[in-house]
Amino acid sequence: MKRVFLFLATNLAIVIVLSITLRILGVERILDEQGIGLNLNALLVFAAVFGFGGSLLSLAISKWTAKRMTGARIISQPSNATEQWLVATVQRQAQMAGIGMPEVAIYDAPDVNAFATGASRNKALVAVSTGLLQQMTREEAEAVLGHEVSHVANGDMITLALIQGVVNTFVIFLSRVIGHVVDRAVFKVERGHGPAFWVTAIVAELILGVLASMIVMWFSRQREFRADRGGADLAGNSKMVAALRRLQSAYNQPHLPDQMAAFGISGLKAQGIKRLFMSHPPLEERIAALESFSRR
Repeated sequence: MKRVFLFLATNLAIVIVLSITLRILGVERILDEQGIGLNLNALLVFAAVFGFGGSLLSLAISKWTAKRMTGARIISQPSNATEQWLVATVQRQAQMAGIGMPEVAIYDAPDVNAFATGASRNKALVAVSTGLLQQMTREEAEAVLGHEVSHVANGDMITLALIQGVVNTFVIFLSRVIGHVVDRAVFKVERGHGPAFWVTAIVAELILGVLASMIVMWFSRQREFRADRGGADLAGNSKMVAALRRLQSAYNQPHLPDQMAAFGISGLKAQGIKRLFMSHPPLEERIAALESFSRR
């Protein structure tokens, strides 16, 4: 809850600072001189409502969505030794991490992967693929579970949704300001908004959306390093390193759907500008970070 209030307060502060800055710079006066002024206060509210509305709604239904996208089966009553071990391991790690017991699920997929999601640290979902259970040792799987439990304990799903809400707000706000300026200053529209406003706003929103996604992906990569350290704390550093090395051998296998990729554990290689859009750091960098951390 503290993390939620912190990011909401941060977003509110950013919105207020942006509003004050635009007034100091005379943006409102400039827009007014070109025709009907743009109500920046109303636009900020509109942008915040729509920017946060989408991300928070996605967070609220994240477990429901994940279950249906992956076909995950919740283990309500373990039916074999593997399921008993899964539930017991997650329960033990959740107690160590100080969170409520997550739902534990298995989904049918050949890739070595797992994910955690949920709108609350105490009402989360941790799911593993059948491929992971078949190809990893229990020590490696324990580390993967620790990684996912750490995501839950760190509040990463909530934080990611809030950061997405912040960048959505800025994208919506700035794209419409840009559209208004082009409409008034370039095309000299004096009443209402002409086609140039809508075309420019859409193009600006697309461009700004791409740039904003870099910010979200940067945070996602940082949270993976942190979850790796959390997994090492819960299961042991050597087990976490072994699990990541096992994932390196699974690069050519199918992965989670694109909508769920940021919540899984595995990552793909990328070079150049593609690195800016990666939700996970390259596995070799994660392994090096863990090995460096263990030597401190």
